[in-house]
Amino acid sequence: LRPDECWSLDFVSDQLTDGRRFRILAVVDDCTRECLPLIVDTSLSGMRVARELDRLITERGRPRMIVSDNGSEFTSNAILAWADQNRVEWHYIAPGKPMQNGFIESFNGRLRDELLNETLFTSLAQARVAIALWHADYNTARPHSQIA
Repeated sequence: LRPDECWSLDFVSDQLTDGRRFRILAVVDDCTRECLPLIVDTSLSGMRVARELDRLITERGRPRMIVSDNGSEFTSNAILAWADQNRVEWHYIAPGKPMQNGFIESFNGRLRDELLNETLFTSLAQARVAIALWHADYNTARPHSQIA
């Protein structure tokens, strides 16, 4: 496995202090364990995921494969068309088997333990800033295990 050959995707949900929910789209490189983007918004449709993947491909090149669960955003017509147009193999893990996507599940647990469970977010803007700072620290200030 080489860098940018396989990306894992998943969503993490949290809420603001006023009860409004927001979601985070996480993309992790399976080889380097680098977190590519963390997209934070109140709604993230399949079409939005496809746009974010287009932006990521422009920056990093096209992966051979993407791994995700069977969530509705990842099985939408927008994503199916995107994968076909971009010639990216999309692998869906078995329902109810999150450890088949262990890289992203491990990342999500770290994000939740280190930031989301420890922080009260009063606004989406504040959440975006805090998550961006954590993201930068995650990618630059600590070592990641890598597939040899």
